[in-house]
Amino acid sequence: MALTIDIKSAEGKKVGDVTLPSEIFDVQTNVPLIHQVVVAQLAAARQGTAKTKNRGEVSGTGKKPFKQKGTGRARQGSVRAPLQRHGGVSHGPVPRKYDQRTPKKMIAAALKGVLSDRQREDRIHCVSSITDAPTTKGAISAVRQFSDRKKVLVVLSRSEDIAWRSLRNAADLHLIVNDQLNAYDILVSDDVVFSESAIREFIAGPSKPAVAVARESELVVEDVEDVEDVEDVEDVSEIAEVVEVADEAVSESPIEDEAEVVVEDEAEVVVEDEAEVVVEDEAEVVVEESDEEASK
Repeated sequence: MALTIDIKSAEGKKVGDVTLPSEIFDVQTNVPLIHQVVVAQLAAARQGTAKTKNRGEVSGTGKKPFKQKGTGRARQGSVRAPLQRHGGVSHGPVPRKYDQRTPKKMIAAALKGVLSDRQREDRIHCVSSITDAPTTKGAISAVRQFSDRKKVLVVLSRSEDIAWRSLRNAADLHLIVNDQLNAYDILVSDDVVFSESAIREFIAGPSKPAVAVARESELVVEDVEDVEDVEDVEDVSEIAEVVEVADEAVSESPIEDEAEVVVEDEAEVVVEDEAEVVVEDEAEVVVEESDEEASK
């Protein structure tokens, strides 16, 4: 089922209509869900910087104000106690976050619910163009032609800068862009006025970013010399392949191979020669000493 509302000009004449999808503007209103989403939104807007000083943070001496017994008064141990004047605050607020986790599907369902409620009461309107010149009087008259209620929410697209500047000083109008529309702002407003571009962009939904698709043959770099500068390579995969090819070229360079050969050969020669010399010399000495003892 599709719904239709009229598109009027700034002078009040009908210039067309726009079809409202039923999955957005004609769904069941879930009041507890809307309440939860609105409470979470208002809680997230809190600064959470409230702070009081306890008895350990307020200024004051640590001396006992008067002796324990004999005065007839209640015993006191500190002038910074919560019972004392200018003393600390017990169980006072401390800085914290009031954020609540709200799933995206719940937020979207709450927005659809409040839009459907406003649509059933014929409180959603559309104007083709609010103003072509920066004039506050003409822009307000274009918006106020639909309703004389106190609070009106005006939804604009990001490209309508002239209309935004013309209406931003109106005290009884609240301006918002179509991609920032939320359940709370709709609830506190009596009527919702869309510009034609804003409502069409809202129905179309957020635009998806373009994804570049390239063939595999275009991403292969056969030789490092073919790429003179890394900045000329547009794709990240090309840079990765250039780095891999460069690493392989460096690892196969003759300088490192010669160094390895020299180091390994010298180590083997030194270690083997010393081991043989030491072992052979010690063996000869031991044999000669044993022969002399036997002859004696």
